Amino acid sequence: MKKILITGSAGLIGSEAVTFFANKGYQVHGIDNNQRGQFFGSDGSVAKNNSALKKQFDQYIHYNIDIRNKKKIEEVLRKNDFELIIHTAAQPSHDWSGKYPFIDFEINAYGTVILLDAYRKYNPDAVFIFTSSSKVYGDTPNTLKYTERKTRYDLPKSHKYYRGINELMSLDNSLHSPYGAGKAGADLMVQEFGKYYGLKTVVFRPNCMTGPAHAGAKLHGFLSYLVKCIVQRKKYIVNGYHGKQVRDNIHSFDLVNAFYHAFKKPTSGETYNIGGGRENSISILEVIKMIEEITQIKARFEIHPVSRRGDHIWYISDNSKFKKQYPQWKMTHSLKDTLKEMYHASIKQL
Repeated sequence: MKKILITGSAGLIGSEAVTFFANKGYQVHGIDNNQRGQFFGSDGSVAKNNSALKKQFDQYIHYNIDIRNKKKIEEVLRKNDFELIIHTAAQPSHDWSGKYPFIDFEINAYGTVILLDAYRKYNPDAVFIFTSSSKVYGDTPNTLKYTERKTRYDLPKSHKYYRGINELMSLDNSLHSPYGAGKAGADLMVQEFGKYYGLKTVVFRPNCMTGPAHAGAKLHGFLSYLVKCIVQRKKYIVNGYHGKQVRDNIHSFDLVNAFYHAFKKPTSGETYNIGGGRENSISILEVIKMIEEITQIKARFEIHPVSRRGDHIWYISDNSKFKKQYPQWKMTHSLKDTLKEMYHASIKQL
């Protein structure tokens, strides 16, 4: 049976990838030690996801390994011949990284280099796909001239970034947060292992990833956490920008499907911005209204005047580069349909 390796295998993207590739007949090896539960408490734990994957797929092999454990990581790659490595393991919170920058960098940057070097030594013919972040651009998107509208900030249609931000935006001279800086370091190393060593590495820079398997918590996974708050009738705190900050949201399946297309026709050290695009973009005020319509529950929320340090006012991904190179890839989940899935998942957890 063909083998693939997925790090962060019980998380949102990791668990979606396990399901996707197991259903295609691959033996899936997953690395996940549920650090999310330590970072964010019970809300952020992915233990249930991991248990469900073990029950559902006989060909899922799980390793309870920390991505920073060089000896253990090398052992897994030395003993197996993987066709594909999908690296999604990370400390994912912008805010958490500000409190614990050393741990954040160890996991996101150092852990990535450990995995890359083991890949280079033991599985150099495999394709390596890395889940980076839109945060590698720092707060440069905030320098764009936005118009404040009734429910969102936006750009004029004539603006070059109206359809979204592309890969040509600079990573330099901006405030990233320790999380963004660590992801940028990992991002560049994945590119470098492709370009310097001639390996098949691919970097995806998604903005907001979401779906029913997301273990949203106060410090990470705003859309999942917002749905939980509304369903559980808890107050949600909006940080700054009058609630008009905009994000595009991509369903975990659509992102993993993009991974699959890249796997079938890999590049070397290439980067792709990827997200829901303008059609799946929404402000916090707008998404609260949409969730209220879906759930028929009145949201309790409060807007605080202070925004998170370095947070984006507006970010929409320009998918055109990836779409041009992989024209068969299509978006399959609208934001509204995704929110309905998340609502039903939240109801089951009550």
